[in-house]
Amino acid sequence: MKNALAAALLVAALGAATPARAQVFGQFTGAATLPLNGHLFGAYLNASENVIGGLAQLRLSFYPNVDFGFHGGLTRLDPGGTAANLTTLRVGGDLRWRVAHAAQGSALDVAVGVALGVETADDLKVVSLGPSVVASRTLSVGDTGGIVPYAGLALLFSSRDAFGVEDSDISVPLRLGMEARLAPEFRIVAELQLFVADRYSDDVGFATGVNLPF
Repeated sequence: MKNALAAALLVAALGAATPARAQVFGQFTGAATLPLNGHLFGAYLNASENVIGGLAQLRLSFYPNVDFGFHGGLTRLDPGGTAANLTTLRVGGDLRWRVAHAAQGSALDVAVGVALGVETADDLKVVSLGPSVVASRTLSVGDTGGIVPYAGLALLFSSRDAFGVEDSDISVPLRLGMEARLAPEFRIVAELQLFVADRYSDDVGFATGVNLPF
């Protein structure tokens, strides 16, 4: 019954068309979902050849093995050519369902999900939607610490309206990262972002920040 409800939530999210649901802009966490009634705040800096910005995240869980997050932030974008630099607003969110547990005999924690994000500025609007999967493994260090290497992959369908030209695209962002759990309430994240088959984003990006469970 629990799995059926979680699957129904995923299907409903796939059909949603509002910009309030995204690990579109980065993975930032491993596959282990938050505990029931858990909360996490995250703050990150992201950079690539033509983009630099900041992003905040709030994650919540109201159902076992399911969590969801809301993202928001600002970036400075150099569109290239003769176009002037833009300050863009990013908003979005994601819903995830953990389908494999390392603590229950699986080699890895694995979660599947769906993400939706919107990036907007004067003469620019990009809406991205698609499924995602992430796998990770928690390696304990001491009594309370640990490191969590993770890999995430998404398939994003994007609609883009830039400087009067409308277009659509499919991208496959790959995120390779590690979360260092220095204390139960303080974690440092570093993430390499590879934008595969993406005509508009830079090929390589990097993100770093903190996750603060509360």
